[in-house]
Amino acid sequence: MKTKLGLLYGGKSAEHQVSLRTALAVIQALDNQKFDIHPIYISEEGEWFKGPQLDGPVDDIKALKFSEVDALEAPTLSASLFQTNDGKESFDVIFPLLHGPNGEDGTVQGFLELLNLPYVGNGVLASSAGMDKVIMKNIFAQAGLAQVKYVSFIKSEWTQAQQSAYEKVEKELGYPCFVKPANLGSSVGISKCSNRAELEIAFGEAFQFDRKVIIEEGVIAREVELAVLGNDFPECSVAGEIVPKKDFYDYKAKYEDGDTALIIPAEITKEEYSYLNEMAIKAFKALDCSGLVRADFFLTKDGKAYINEVNTMPGFTPISMFPLLWSESGIEYPKLIERLVQLAIERHKEKQNIKYTV
Repeated sequence: MKTKLGLLYGGKSAEHQVSLRTALAVIQALDNQKFDIHPIYISEEGEWFKGPQLDGPVDDIKALKFSEVDALEAPTLSASLFQTNDGKESFDVIFPLLHGPNGEDGTVQGFLELLNLPYVGNGVLASSAGMDKVIMKNIFAQAGLAQVKYVSFIKSEWTQAQQSAYEKVEKELGYPCFVKPANLGSSVGISKCSNRAELEIAFGEAFQFDRKVIIEEGVIAREVELAVLGNDFPECSVAGEIVPKKDFYDYKAKYEDGDTALIIPAEITKEEYSYLNEMAIKAFKALDCSGLVRADFFLTKDGKAYINEVNTMPGFTPISMFPLLWSESGIEYPKLIERLVQLAIERHKEKQNIKYTV
């Protein structure tokens, strides 16, 4: 019997296009002998559209963008979005291929929890905490994970006392530093600053994308990443290294220019890998993650390792770091998707045994 798989993609987020690319890649990799594929598109305005069941691979992203004209159901947000067209059965699993706010941050996960539907990836807590870089780093600090120094501000604080904010950054972090929206991924809105003038511009840029920003100390280090897969007993892939040709790994370098090199496996010692593996699992458990994360680290010349962040819905095209790391570790892209679906079903079954009455 085939698995009825609902693919949820798009989203009201600056990472809308990234999500569409991910959905296209997953659809092309899925085995139609094993899965009935049901696309559910969220527009940039936040409207939800269920499209017709797919009979095979899709070649063009445009075919995944539905409107009220061609959708089977639109745009009411209800349980029927996740049911077969005759309304008799719910989908077996939902795969949220969403990046950024309104998708990766626990909002959609909470909706799926209310509907009691199995879904791939992290739950409400891990998704929301992992999306907010400030909350995530606070949790990592509590868990004893080494990190670079950081400070954060909300927009109203900065608006009322801009000079004080800049002085705090200079006093506690110095230059260079990185200014980032707290709740965004894919390197959107991130700036590297080497002086006050750049810092002032960077604050304004980051606050366009979020009401909270985080500023991190700049360190001279290699960027090394591990992919984590599992639920209660997660495992790590081999390590990979990002070598940007630009000053840092920004959005264009990731998705437009291809202006970066990925080294897999990374050239690190067994001791370094063992320590990063330990930190990745510790971070995974500290956030109560499930399914998948990509753990990102800084590795300095003198052997110090700092966790930068974890991404609870990492880039998931075949040329993204997460699938590439697992491919090098022996799990090819189609099998990786199947494994994530299995993990979702296992987690959901476990939750059904929880008592909700006394």
